[in-house]
Amino acid sequence: MSLTERVRRHPRISPSAMITATITATITATISAALTLGACGAGLAGPKVASSAGYAPASTTAARSGDRYDGPSHAAVEPGGEPVAERPGLGTSWGEAVTSPISFTSFVRSSAAPWAELALHYNDASGVAAHADYLGARPAPLELYAGDGALSVALVDGDGRALPGFTAGGRTLIMGEDGARYRIVVRNATAARFEIVASVDGLDVIDGNPADPDRRGYIIDPHGVLTIDGFRTSDDAVAAFRFGRVAESYAAQTSGDRNVGVVGMAIFAERGATWRPIERGPAWTPAELGRRDSADPFPQRGYATPPR
Repeated sequence: MSLTERVRRHPRISPSAMITATITATITATISAALTLGACGAGLAGPKVASSAGYAPASTTAARSGDRYDGPSHAAVEPGGEPVAERPGLGTSWGEAVTSPISFTSFVRSSAAPWAELALHYNDASGVAAHADYLGARPAPLELYAGDGALSVALVDGDGRALPGFTAGGRTLIMGEDGARYRIVVRNATAARFEIVASVDGLDVIDGNPADPDRRGYIIDPHGVLTIDGFRTSDDAVAAFRFGRVAESYAAQTSGDRNVGVVGMAIFAERGATWRPIERGPAWTPAELGRRDSADPFPQRGYATPPR
């Protein structure tokens, strides 16, 4: 079997799990056939990545599996060498090794521009609650739809339950917990394949370098569910995503913590693929909700008129 015929596939969660992921803006990918990889496991098919891409180098300090970060964190340092106060909130740390075998397949993007872009920002409970209060929103289990609603993305906990969050003011915020493991889950409701280029804290989830949508990504199969468990360390394993202090995040220990707190996805359609848009009906806009809330059960309080 040739390299272009191999396919990487990720383990996926149960289809019953709710799904809730940032998509980088500018896409400069060329439209040529390239090797991509997908992950699979537990009887489910998954995504793809360019064969030329390497894997993420190990964090300078290994994350403690299942532990909360109760010890002192690393001190942040400005370029000039002056120490600064630790940033509040959460980042994503390099977690324990998780088995996640992959294989390769070919995939040709229909366009250099992504079919859809999504952005999921995350923080700890106090940060998300403060932001929600500021925007007048209330966190709840969140599933975010891409494009015409054909794909959905969520951050889920170790049991596959969607993490709470809210969408308001053009932002989507997800609530995490220090030390807790999470996964990125994508659900495809179409008969077409898509390529998912994902990033966490500004780092590519496959090679650990600063993210660029021009890299190859995971492939999600028709009517499939893709689970991205962590930063890929080999063809067979990843380092689990775990929430932790910003100073202890994988980004802070490698390229810097400037983009900590965001999960990104660039979603590409496949050349020649067609699919039927998902019919979801009219949207529940604030205006519509306002009309519902102010509906008058007795709009005319006069007397009955005789029939014509």
